[in-house]
Amino acid sequence: MIALSVILPVYNDAQALAAFLPVLCEWLGQRPGRQEVVVVNDGSRDAVDAACRAQQARLPAHVALRFIAFSRNFGKEAALSAGLAAAQGDWVAMMDADGQHPVPVLAQMLQLGEGGADMVAAIQAERPHEGGLMRLLKRGFYRFMQDNARYEIRPSAGDFRLMRRKVVNALLALPERQRFMKGLYAWVGFNTVYLPFAAPPRAQGRSKFNYASLMELALVGITSFSQKPLRWISRTGLLVSLASMLYGLFIVADTLLFGRDVPGWATVVAGIMFSAGVQLICLGVMGEYVGRIYEEVKQRPIYVIDYEWQSGGPDNAPGRAPDAPPPEPLP
Repeated sequence: MIALSVILPVYNDAQALAAFLPVLCEWLGQRPGRQEVVVVNDGSRDAVDAACRAQQARLPAHVALRFIAFSRNFGKEAALSAGLAAAQGDWVAMMDADGQHPVPVLAQMLQLGEGGADMVAAIQAERPHEGGLMRLLKRGFYRFMQDNARYEIRPSAGDFRLMRRKVVNALLALPERQRFMKGLYAWVGFNTVYLPFAAPPRAQGRSKFNYASLMELALVGITSFSQKPLRWISRTGLLVSLASMLYGLFIVADTLLFGRDVPGWATVVAGIMFSAGVQLICLGVMGEYVGRIYEEVKQRPIYVIDYEWQSGGPDNAPGRAPDAPPPEPLP
C-alpha cells in the first residue's frame, strides 16, 4: 500500500522539474512507508522525459516514479485528472513542478490531514507578480461565482492540495469532460482546511497562463458552476420589454395630449440597434452553454496517453483511457 502520491503536471518546464524533483524525492525518502511521484507530461516540447529518467537512479528505495506522457497538450485540468486516475496513495497531493509549491508546506498539510482534515488546500496569501488588472479580474470572477449557498469556491485556493483517498474517488466519479477543478474540489465537499503560504519566486521558466487561457478557464468555470448568466438573460428581457412598453405609452400620450409628431428615423434606428445588441449578447451567452453541452455529449476522453513508464519497469505505449480501471500497484 502506498502512503502518499504526489502529482506533478508539467508543460514545457523541464529545467524547473529537474531542479524540483530531487528535492521532493529526497523529502519523500525520509517519510515512512511507500511513496510515489506521478509526473504528467502535458504535451511538452522540451526534455521533461529525460529529466525524469535522470532521477530514476537517485530514487530512494521506497519511492516510486511514474511518468505519463500525453499525445498533445490537453491542459492542466486534464493533466490533474490523469494524475488522480493514476495515483494509488492513501493520501494524494498535487503540486506545481516549478518549485513555487514548497515541500515544507506539504509537510504542514500532512499534519493537518492527520489531525482530521479530509482535504487541505494551500492559499497563496500574496501574489506580488500579478498586476492590478489581473487581481481585479480574479476578484470579480470569484465574487461572481459565489451564487450557490451549498458550497464555496474559495479565492486564491488553487491546485496545491492534499486529499484523502475518498476525496480522490469522489472526484474521479464525476463524469464531466469540461473540468474546472477548483469548482469540483468545492462541489464534492468533505472537511476542508485552508492553509496560507508564501510562494517563492520561480527559479526557472515562466508561467504558461496568460489572459486568454485564464479567460477560457473562467468561461468553463462559469458555464459549469453558475446559472447567473442565464438568469440575467431573463431579467434583461423583462427590463427591455418593460422599458419598451413604457416608452410606447409615453409616445401615445405625448401625441394624443400635446399633438407632437412621433420622432422618426433616429428613434427607430436607435431602438433597433439596442434590441439587436441585447439579442446578440443573449445569444452569445446561451451559445456558451450550448457549446459546453455539445462538448459533453460527444463523450470524448479527457486526455489521450501517448506512453507511460514507471521506475524499474518497461515503457507502456499507448496508455489506457481515463475511464479504464486503475493500473496495477507498483512493485
